[in-house]
Amino acid sequence: MSSLIYLDYAATTPVDPRVAEVLAKHLTMDGVFANPASRSHLLGWQAEAAVEKARKQVAQLLNADTREIVWTSGATEANNLAIKGLVEADTSGRKHLISSLSEHKAVIDCFSYLEQHGYEVTWLEPSKSGFVELESVKSALRPDTLLVSLMHVNNETGAVTDIASIGELVHAGGAFFHVDAAQSAGKLALDMATLKVDMLSICAHKIYGPKGVGALYVRRNGQVELAPQIHGGGHERGMRSGTLATHQIAAMGEALALAAQEMSEQAAQQRRLKSMFLELLADVRNRMTINGDVENGVPGILNLGFPGLDGQLLLSALPNLAISSGSACTSASMSPSHVLSAMGVPEDEALSSLRFSFGRYTTEQDIRSAAASLSAVLAKLGPK
Repeated sequence: MSSLIYLDYAATTPVDPRVAEVLAKHLTMDGVFANPASRSHLLGWQAEAAVEKARKQVAQLLNADTREIVWTSGATEANNLAIKGLVEADTSGRKHLISSLSEHKAVIDCFSYLEQHGYEVTWLEPSKSGFVELESVKSALRPDTLLVSLMHVNNETGAVTDIASIGELVHAGGAFFHVDAAQSAGKLALDMATLKVDMLSICAHKIYGPKGVGALYVRRNGQVELAPQIHGGGHERGMRSGTLATHQIAAMGEALALAAQEMSEQAAQQRRLKSMFLELLADVRNRMTINGDVENGVPGILNLGFPGLDGQLLLSALPNLAISSGSACTSASMSPSHVLSAMGVPEDEALSSLRFSFGRYTTEQDIRSAAASLSAVLAKLGPK
């Protein structure tokens, strides 16, 4: 549908043609298709080389050691491996965990599962701007705290949490720190040589790579031990068994390598497009609210509320826009966003909110058309 304007990049991104080319070269008989664990012949060695090249590309983006990158099927699996893997491997007896009410469901559900198995979880409330404050983490830390898990960039509001300062605090308290960086990897600088982060989850499909592949950074310092969540052939140094998807992994490496090269340019472009979008909506500004901090949030995400209107009604009135009423994982739910609710947004306002997210292929014309469509609908439906 050529007339459809895609503004849902926070849900997923299209695969970059340059990445698709790498993906295709690792699928068919005339490419590098073999099992990278087949070390008895040349084709297997070539596949292994492709996997290790991609591992190096991911490590370079994070300024990490290649031995600290573990392949997964995505950020959800990486989160599960980090959180449940650490807890199950722990022998210290510590039973206290910390996370926030505004995390992705992949993290919340892990902690809820652990709550049912004898662990105590302190659920932090985000600020009105949507990020977890340092003082709230400080107040929650206890001598028996084993793990703190927080997202870097919120997938619904774009709020950026200060993981550098929080990591220092968590490590000083003797706990481990996990970060869900699905929305920030390739968009914001991540230097694992300086950040006090023990584990960090990323995926390819948020940064113009294929769905179904991700990675977990695991700090190589002799302190982080993870119990595998998938058992099999002992792949990935025993942390994640399963035949490696050479084509997806090679494509993810290429996607993150391109992201590293174009990060500053893309951030500037998305910041400009977001400002342009808000400027074009100036005439209807009194009919909407902004959920989160526009200035300090990640450039590509904008969450707007439309008091007095139903978000689902707005979505149906904007058939030319591919946008979201919240996280893609919960978009079919009629309940208010758990993220906005945690920020203190009233239920009726949360139900009136829509997320607009911009990306590599968003054009100025897309922004003009989207703003014009939204303004027209608000003029027709919005309160005077």
